[in-house]
Amino acid sequence: MRLVLMQFCSLDGVTQGPGSPDEDTSHGFSRGGWFAPYVDETFLPIVRRWAESADAYLFGRRTYTAFADAWPHMPDLDDPVAASLNGRPKHVVSSNLTDADLTWGPATLHQGDVEAAVAEITAAPGAEVQVHGSTTLGRALLRAGLVDELRLVVAPVIVGDGRRLLTEADSARGLRLLDLERTDAGLAVHTYAVEGPATFATYAPAER
Repeated sequence: MRLVLMQFCSLDGVTQGPGSPDEDTSHGFSRGGWFAPYVDETFLPIVRRWAESADAYLFGRRTYTAFADAWPHMPDLDDPVAASLNGRPKHVVSSNLTDADLTWGPATLHQGDVEAAVAEITAAPGAEVQVHGSTTLGRALLRAGLVDELRLVVAPVIVGDGRRLLTEADSARGLRLLDLERTDAGLAVHTYAVEGPATFATYAPAER
C-alpha cells in the first residue's frame, strides 16, 4: 500500500486543533477551530472520496485517542467517512498506549521502530494507508522518507500560533504537484507525490 499523509493546515502552516477550540489545547494553544468555518458542501465530497480509497489508517497516540472518542458516536454511522474510519483496520504508533487502550478497533499497536512498523503495514494488500492529523508522527514519516503522497488542505487563515507539520528542523523533501482543487469557501487542496530529497539550484535569468 502507498502511505498517504493528510493534513489540514492554515496558511502559516499550523495543524493543531483545526476542528474546535477544545480539540487540542496542549502547550497552551487557545486558537483551535480555525479550519471549521471553511468546511462546506463542496469540500465534503473530497473527504468522502478519500475515505472510500483508504484500506487502512495509521495514527499517532493523540489523534487516535481523539478519533476514538468521536467517530464511533457520529449521528450517521452509514456515512462513507464514518463507515471507513470505524470499520477499516487502524494502526497506532505509540510508546505510551497499551493493547488495552485500543478500544476503537480493529486496531493494532506498534511500539518502537516506526520504519519497521510502516514496512509491515504497507506490505499488506491494498491501495492506501492514510495518516490523518498525527502531526508529530507525520513529521517523523516525512523525515524518514516513508511518505508516498502528501495531501494538504490549506485554509485561508493565518493562525499565528500552534504546532506545525513542517518545521525548520525537518529534512527538506522534493515534491511533485499531482492535483490542485479549491472549494467555494476557499480551501485549497494540494496533492503531491513525495519524490525524495529537495534539490537546489541557482536561478539563471534569460539573456537579453
